[in-house]
Order: sequence, then C-alpha cells, then structure tokens
Amino acid sequence: MSREINDVDRVVKAFAAYIGLERGLSENTRVSYLFDIEKFIAYLAQGGIMLRDVTPEVLQEFIAALHDLGIAPRSQARIISGLKSFFRFLCLDNYLDINPTLKLETPRMGKHLPEVLTVDEIDAMIAAIDLSTPEGRRNRAIMETIYGCGLRVSELVNLEIGKLFLNDGYLVVDGKGNKQRLVPVSQIAADEITDYLVERENLDIKPGEENIVFLNRRGHRLTRQMIFTIVRRLASLAGIRKEISPHTLRHSFATHLLEGGANLRAIQQMLGHESIATTEIYLHLDSTRLREEIIMHHPRNL
Repeated sequence: MSREINDVDRVVKAFAAYIGLERGLSENTRVSYLFDIEKFIAYLAQGGIMLRDVTPEVLQEFIAALHDLGIAPRSQARIISGLKSFFRFLCLDNYLDINPTLKLETPRMGKHLPEVLTVDEIDAMIAAIDLSTPEGRRNRAIMETIYGCGLRVSELVNLEIGKLFLNDGYLVVDGKGNKQRLVPVSQIAADEITDYLVERENLDIKPGEENIVFLNRRGHRLTRQMIFTIVRRLASLAGIRKEISPHTLRHSFATHLLEGGANLRAIQQMLGHESIATTEIYLHLDSTRLREEIIMHHPRNL
C-alpha cells in the first residue's frame, strides 16, 4: 500500500535528502534537479493535478509546454533526467506503485561543435595580461592552468595547494561527482603557478581559504563568474570577436591535443569525461576544420 503523498513540500525535502546521498551527482546537478521539480509541481498545481495522479500523458504535456516556451533540448533533457530521478525516488519510498516516467523519452540533440581558439589567439590573450597590476600574475597563472590542463571552471576555482605536485608535473583535480584525477601540468603552467603563489602570500587570506590556489584581492576564492569576466575581458583586449567562455579554453585544449596526435582515450582521462562518447565530439570538430581547410586551399576550389 502506497504512503500518503499529500504533503508535497515534505516529499520534496525527502527527495532533496535522497539525491544528496546519490553518488556521482554534482552540487550543480542537485540544485538544478530541485529547481526543475519545483517548477513541475507548480505546473501541476496550475492544472489542478495531484502528484499521485501524474500519468505519462501529463508528463508529455509538460515537456511539450517546455518546448513551446523555447526551452533548449539540452535543458529539456536535464529536466527529464530530474523527473526520472524524482519519480524513481517516489516509487522506492513507496509513495507510488507505478513510475510514469519509464517510457519518457529524452529529446534528440544534434552534435554541437564548440567554438575553438587557435594557439595564436590564446597566446594573444595571455600577452594582453597586464603584469603590472596586482591581479596580473594571478590571471596569467589562471590562463595557463585552465588552458594547459583543460580544467572545468569549477575545478579551477576549487583547486587546492595541497593537490599541486608541480615538481612532479601534475595536479590532482576534484572533478564531477567528487571523482579525482591526475592531470599533467606543463612547465610553463607550473612556473606561472609558482610565481603567483609567491605573490599570493601577501594577501590577507580569509579563514577556510588557506588551501585554495586562486584568490581575489580580499583573500576569498574566485567565483565562476569572475573567471568568465577575466577570460572575456582578455579576449576583447586581444581583438577576438568569437563568443567564448572559460569552457572554450577547455575545448581548445582538447582540440589542440587531438590535432597534435594525442590518443582519444588519453584526452578522455585528462578531461575527466565519464564516457568516451563525450570526448568523441572533438573528432567531429577536427574533421569539420579539416574539411574547411581543404575547401579553402584545394586548387579545385580556388
């Protein structure tokens, strides 16, 4: 016999505790799931539908409403993933007998080829850094680290001094789902980090941030948004008109490795991709750029 499901707020809190214990979910994913579930419950309330009465048809109508609102397929897929987790929890905790999401399909997404910078463009961004400013040495170390190691923004802002093994040529990175991986670090990046750490000692470092590598002038760790601002400002100073973000540097890192002959499995490990299929997008990217080069330079096309 199913448990009562009338107290929706209590059920959502129980779900929050449940996904907090699920291994492999990042904090961003957990926050997104809860946000999406609250939106779904608001949708149900607007239509006078009780949670226990949700059917596959109701779910399909909700997804259709998302499509009509212009929600991108990738965001729809995340919402569907959250709904599946939510209803799986309801069944596991005996709130429901039947899971209405079992046949709910994720929208198909075409392969999105990310923007990539050339080596010259990255060099121009690094050259645009004003080393006479207090943040100049830090920003140079940030650029060399995020590009030279292919880090995610979250991995960069949470990078710890105790996980730098610069003399041995690698970093220990806490990736998605708190999974650690070893990432090789170039001598250039290692030197820039070392130089920055000397200047970092002059900061008034706030309690709890003593082991964080990259800090702002007030001694706090940098935010994701601050990294976005730094990268986009440097792109503007370098005269780059592409729409880029810190993730563009990660894409560029992987693409340049592939162009240089690196093994796809090695790139997968360095990027911390769970599946090789995620890394394979760089094969498509590489072949697309190759085709453009052929069209541009082949004598039959001149």
